[in-house]
Amino acid sequence: MDNNHQERSQFYLLKQQRFAPLFWTQFLGAFNDNVFKSSLLILIAFSASYQVSMEINALNNIAAMLFILPYFLFSALAGEVAEKYEKSFLIRRIKLFEIAIMACAGVAFYFSQVAGLLLLLFCAGAQSTFFAPIKYSIIPQHLHSDELVGGNALVESGTFLAILLGTILGGVLTKVENGPMWISLVILVIAFIGWLSSRKIPTAEAACPDITIKFNPFTETLKTLKIGRETHSVYLACLAISWFWFLGGSYLTQLPNYTKVVLNGDQTIVTLLLALFSIGIAVGSLLCERLSGHKIELGLVPLGSIGLTVFGVDLFFAHSASETTIGFMQFITIPTNIRVLADFVMIGVSGGLYIVPLYAMVQERSDPKKRSRTIAALNILNAAFMVVSAIFAMLFLSVMGLSIPEFFMVIAIMNAVVAWYIYRTIPEFLMRFIIWIITHTMYRVKHTDLHNIPDEGAAVIVCNHVSYMDAMIIAGACHRPIRFVMFKPIYNMPVLNFVFRTAKAIPIHSKSADPETYEAAFNKISEELNNEEVICIFPEGKLTTNGDIDTFKNGIEKILQRNPVPVVPMALKGLWGSFFSHRDGNALTRRPRRFWSKVELVAAPIIAADDATAKALELNVKSLRGSAC
Repeated sequence: MDNNHQERSQFYLLKQQRFAPLFWTQFLGAFNDNVFKSSLLILIAFSASYQVSMEINALNNIAAMLFILPYFLFSALAGEVAEKYEKSFLIRRIKLFEIAIMACAGVAFYFSQVAGLLLLLFCAGAQSTFFAPIKYSIIPQHLHSDELVGGNALVESGTFLAILLGTILGGVLTKVENGPMWISLVILVIAFIGWLSSRKIPTAEAACPDITIKFNPFTETLKTLKIGRETHSVYLACLAISWFWFLGGSYLTQLPNYTKVVLNGDQTIVTLLLALFSIGIAVGSLLCERLSGHKIELGLVPLGSIGLTVFGVDLFFAHSASETTIGFMQFITIPTNIRVLADFVMIGVSGGLYIVPLYAMVQERSDPKKRSRTIAALNILNAAFMVVSAIFAMLFLSVMGLSIPEFFMVIAIMNAVVAWYIYRTIPEFLMRFIIWIITHTMYRVKHTDLHNIPDEGAAVIVCNHVSYMDAMIIAGACHRPIRFVMFKPIYNMPVLNFVFRTAKAIPIHSKSADPETYEAAFNKISEELNNEEVICIFPEGKLTTNGDIDTFKNGIEKILQRNPVPVVPMALKGLWGSFFSHRDGNALTRRPRRFWSKVELVAAPIIAADDATAKALELNVKSLRGSAC
């Protein structure tokens, strides 16, 4: 592994053969789907050649249903196929299918065959259904663990920008002379370029080649959903992602009527709001990499959900209708409307912060042999939640008679309730959020050589002990979950206790003061190391009282005698003098004097268990820390 890739921007992945072809393949696919859909719906609505006897709104709903129906029918089959066969081969075959669909669509556009175009829209939905589980399950096969967030961020931002650009281009092509001919040509060319890009995707071996494929939409769908529920945290992450699709579907479906009825704007305002929402998601997705420090940072999920609620509620208050229908230039001159635009941008940004860590979590924690089927289960849930969002919209808007701003208020409040349920069920989200907030508001943490912590297998981290925040800073910086061994009085401190309990920290006390806790701690440490977890201990046994590193106790040697695992020395710099250290008296007894102070966390190369004596580790950590404390 390249040790420097953690310092690079996520955009370097676009130059990597293992990622770039996949990115452009999925981008072009989403782009093409939306050129096709947008062109079809606009031509049906406005072109005399495509007129049908059916009411336009009903036909639009049928078109949307035809595109989403394959997700219910074929997702289970798509997941099984993605597990059984080599993935790059499958992608190339799917792209050939796309070329065939778009070639037939070109003929149907030329002859104004609405029924044929609707059938082909169903086929396009089927093609997307088979591509989705492959797309998300191939990413962990080609990217390092600390590239997952960046890779997913690029995929999500690219997808939403492709949807936006495809929708706009589809609308433009319907207005040019010989529009159907140009639409036919464009969608076929894009499909062909997508196929060329897919030919460069590296191979990704089948995860479960012995799986038996069965096509029974009902039983296999239930079976796939059961697989998605095997890991509780993964299942809740899938539900959380699907909830975002519920929210997104609710907002985007109401955009035309919201613009027309509430804002009194024309079609350009609809496009503007869609553009801002999509750009917001792209920005939020790309920010994840920077805010997470190249790791799966679940603390961003609560941050995103707070934004979804706050800015969703603000939409209720942030609107004022003009007396006449207005266009773009008039719209942006009204101060209240700027607030509306800002809300749509921030809802998008919050959505990006919300879904990218969740997608990465699903990829990382799902069984590699069942990852594609887990993604297939997620696709089924996404489709179901989008259908439910349409039902909810009809219920609240038509039956209960709510206005669209009131509907936005209701779903924003519902988001807060759903978030509370998820974070109550999986406290890890809230724990990571607290850690992220503290480590990003109180300190500026610089990481050096943290790649020395092994990606897999058991290990022990030893570090100097400066303040009550040491464990939280280390937990916020490292890419692997860490089991901290904490002095029991610190472990029991308010607020910190919630964090430590949720992080499965191990309380310890001196043998003389609490022999039961002492022995239980060493037994638990041995158990965690046997489970290939990473343990972090502070061998000084207490916080420093003078800024110097105290003598390392021999507890580390006792641990290594039971479990001879690699040891990673680590040093914290810059925390001495903070509110949580014992400088100038006991910690937490003085007024905080500094915020966003510079802190450095540096790791040394691994030391073998045989060489890791308490004295040797003490000297190593002192050398790492240097004169800075």
